Amino acid sequence: MERRGAGLAALGALGRRLLWALPAYAAGLLGLGAGALVLALALYAGWRRRRRARERGMRLAARLQRDEEAAVRAAAAGLGAARGELPAWVSFPDVERAEWLNKVLAQAWPFFGQYMEKLLVENIAPSIRASNTHLQTFTFTKVDMGEKPLRVLGVRAHPGAHKKQILLDLNISYVGDVQIDVEVKKFFCKAGVKGMQLHGMLRIILEPLLGDVPIVGALTMFFIRRPILDINWTGMTNLLDIPGLSSMSDTMIMDAISSYLVLPNRLLVPLVPDLHEAAQLRCPLPRGVVRVHLRGARDLRSKDRFMGGLVEGKSDPYAVLRVGTQVVTSRVIDDNLNPTWDEVYEFIVHEVPGQEMEVELFDKDPDQDDLLGRMKLDFGEVLKARVLDKWFPLQEGGQGRLHLRLEWLSLMSDASKLDQVLERNRTIVAKPDPPSAAILVVYLDRAEDLPMKKPGKEPNPMVQVSVQDVTRESKVVYNTSAPVWEDAFRFFLHDPVNQDVDIQVKDDPRQSSLGSLSLPLARLLDSPELTLDQPFQLQHSGPGSRLYMKLVLRVLFLDAPEDGGPPPTPSGQPDPPATTDSTHRPTHASPDPQFGTEHVLRIHLLEAENLIAKDNFFKGVVRGRSDPYAKVRVAGKVFRSRVVKEDLNPRWNEVYEAIVDDVPGQDVEFDLFDKDIDKDDFLGRCKVPLRRVLSSRIVDEWLPLEEVKSGRLHVRLESLAPSPSTALLEQVLHTNSLLQPARGEELSAALLSVFVDRAADLPLRKGSKPPAAFASLAVRDVSAKTKTCTPSAEPVWDEGFSFLIKRPHVESLELQVKEEGGQPLGALSLPLPQLLASEGLALDGWFPLAGGGPGSQILLRAQLGVLVSQQVEVGAGSVSPAGGDAAPHPAEAPGEECGTGGLRQRLLPADSHPEPAEGPLGRLQLTLWYYGEERKLVAIVHACRKLRAVSKELPDPYVSLVLLPDRSRSTKRKTSVQKKTLNPDFNERFEWDVSLEEASRRKLEAHVKSTVSFMSREKEVLGKIHLDLAQVDLSEGGTHWYELRDERSSP
Repeated sequence: MERRGAGLAALGALGRRLLWALPAYAAGLLGLGAGALVLALALYAGWRRRRRARERGMRLAARLQRDEEAAVRAAAAGLGAARGELPAWVSFPDVERAEWLNKVLAQAWPFFGQYMEKLLVENIAPSIRASNTHLQTFTFTKVDMGEKPLRVLGVRAHPGAHKKQILLDLNISYVGDVQIDVEVKKFFCKAGVKGMQLHGMLRIILEPLLGDVPIVGALTMFFIRRPILDINWTGMTNLLDIPGLSSMSDTMIMDAISSYLVLPNRLLVPLVPDLHEAAQLRCPLPRGVVRVHLRGARDLRSKDRFMGGLVEGKSDPYAVLRVGTQVVTSRVIDDNLNPTWDEVYEFIVHEVPGQEMEVELFDKDPDQDDLLGRMKLDFGEVLKARVLDKWFPLQEGGQGRLHLRLEWLSLMSDASKLDQVLERNRTIVAKPDPPSAAILVVYLDRAEDLPMKKPGKEPNPMVQVSVQDVTRESKVVYNTSAPVWEDAFRFFLHDPVNQDVDIQVKDDPRQSSLGSLSLPLARLLDSPELTLDQPFQLQHSGPGSRLYMKLVLRVLFLDAPEDGGPPPTPSGQPDPPATTDSTHRPTHASPDPQFGTEHVLRIHLLEAENLIAKDNFFKGVVRGRSDPYAKVRVAGKVFRSRVVKEDLNPRWNEVYEAIVDDVPGQDVEFDLFDKDIDKDDFLGRCKVPLRRVLSSRIVDEWLPLEEVKSGRLHVRLESLAPSPSTALLEQVLHTNSLLQPARGEELSAALLSVFVDRAADLPLRKGSKPPAAFASLAVRDVSAKTKTCTPSAEPVWDEGFSFLIKRPHVESLELQVKEEGGQPLGALSLPLPQLLASEGLALDGWFPLAGGGPGSQILLRAQLGVLVSQQVEVGAGSVSPAGGDAAPHPAEAPGEECGTGGLRQRLLPADSHPEPAEGPLGRLQLTLWYYGEERKLVAIVHACRKLRAVSKELPDPYVSLVLLPDRSRSTKRKTSVQKKTLNPDFNERFEWDVSLEEASRRKLEAHVKSTVSFMSREKEVLGKIHLDLAQVDLSEGGTHWYELRDERSSP
């Protein structure tokens, strides 16, 4: 056997050497020279070298990854993290490392320690001494923040609820060697803290975002969930090393931190002086309310055992639900592994995403309760689904499921919804408390002229606010009759019509009354926006005693179907896939009644007069002017005008468009500013109620500027209601081309409303898992997307969107259905001409999705509405001066191009209407019109046809205009050059600032020219026209063809 093995090895070695000789044999067989053989060997050697280098690099990368993971785990262990736990940036790709921030904190930590020492000694200590007579000798004897700084383990950024807000979540960890010693000399009492650990998720909100430095107006900080705190006590507090006392002390400290930094409490740090939104940022309205139906649980673990574990019993389960500082506990179900509670609780939600509900199940025991399991749910999921009814698996308990129904209740300022909510609440059987119909938020600001119970001694006032049997207390403000609390209280209301809010102002600690107030909540229901913001006269108090408060009532409205989705899975059965039988699919979309009822608000920002001069020199000795610009706010959008340099009577002549709905309380706001290098100066503001514009259709007036000495603003607001008819579409397009201002976007001709209902038969992930899908819609560069549904092959969105349409004949709706990670599941392209050809300008039904599964479809409704303005009756003239022929409106789809100066005009192509007979030099198509609102003469150069070539090569034509008799540069205009054509299309607009009377006395001369060569300034004149504007009806704005004449001919 050994000889046989040696023989095989020898044959293998001989074969390998023969293989090395194979390339030389092949080269000789093919007649190739030695050079080709050397080249082949060189290529092979280079390839082999690169391959070995790549393998070596991969080995180094793998080793580096192992070393980094080991280092990270060691660092996490050093920071007090649990075994096997890594920082958030390791597990979550959207969480970023912040090592640069840690380096900044490390260098700034000693200076932060100096600040803390000054704060504690100069501010905190005097407040503690004043709070109690027994603490009058309280002092900080040592304040040392140590050498170990706070660390940020990861940063995650969110876009925020609106465009003026940025959310940052900081995963912070502090394992510090801090040492703080205090002493109360009166009682010879010393205490201190030596060492502290703090771990948690700190949210920082950058809001509002400003258009000036420092860009951010304020920082709001809070912990979404209670952080983990561990304190090492020293001195006399070593007595607290007893576990029960130590736990009590930590709990007291945590309660103090919770009352200061855990939601709903916030720490506000203004970055700019006189921030108007400070009160609103400190105590904002909640985002919503979540009603939690605690149904039951299944298959819980048995924790009660007897006779040393030989006999297995059951459990006595109960549930603890936590949302921030809100904690509720259910009743105990004795001896049951499948308990049914059927209890209802309500939680106020302040931050979405981020705020979570934690549910823990325990087994009730005489000594220590055993954990049966827990689950967590981000309220962002409830906001997306509106109603979430499902079984949730329990974690950390080994087994069991929990059945919850969660309903997202929106806060509505519409009192008409209250009866509907009360009627629905009567059908809900709720324990332990009836369901709420509304929420009351009391903003307690301050009081003034409170009475003094003892002459010469100021009171220590505090406030008790009560609704029915629920009472909230404010903090105590010491030694003042004009306290400032700046606090907020929230109450659930079961029947606002018949409930009152009672307020007691008391002197702490004697609890003697300083005044009272009782307010029926029915008064709030009759107030605008269900809000009262005013001073209230206190009863049984001084004659000038007033309490400044703001009371806000919001109706809790469930905007979702009653059933809330599919029924939950029975006990012991797996969750069924979220599919729908095709035989029960609806044939048409089912939008809500408000779908397609939006209007388009067209805002003409014209001019201003008598503005304040803010640019002064030499400390006001020399008075300058201002560089004004305007900001327009409506329906959540902000438009900004251009800056007019050094003018107290600026003219903007700009147009903005916004999609609006008929929701009460909206305004069109105008703010004027003077542009400066550092901070822009305020020049005044004014506003127009949106409902007034919608009811009267047009508001055209001068608005006086508020909060300034002088100034007024001229605006024209027009409400355009979409019309489902194409009869006036061509006239609308033509009118828009005439009304198009020199600056700004092209005017819209229609409004597209799209309701995305649902999809069906989407492709599954990895062959078996349904996708978590959303739909994205786009028209031109405007895009929107739906919510992301829970994993399902047939997701239901029920969302509507609206888009402004500039050119209905050529635009299209692009829709894509994607998985949550961005993987496409299907696409749909819907050209808008299909809508124009449909009855009622609408399409409603199932559309196949390209690139998806074989049966992938989407159910939607798309409808188009033409925007007919008041000027749409302005038509083309029928009589042409100077031999011009009137051009009828084309029935074909107009194109569009961009002319010089960025102005976009509607094309009138040659094949869209009959052209006049050919002249000797060709024809020029021109529109002349006087725009009275902007006081401008407007000329639109559309096209030339049948130009005559003066040489063998085709010309490069362009059109130059001059307003006679002045031939200065200010009266001359010129189009762009079109290359190598006898039928150029220009579609460019030009304007002259002249009055109508002056325009009637002028003459317009247009020359069609061609460039001779790139190096020459010489131009060839191909023809001209000469128009006496006194013979043109400028008020009608007609489009005409004019015959070109020879340059040498007389006008």
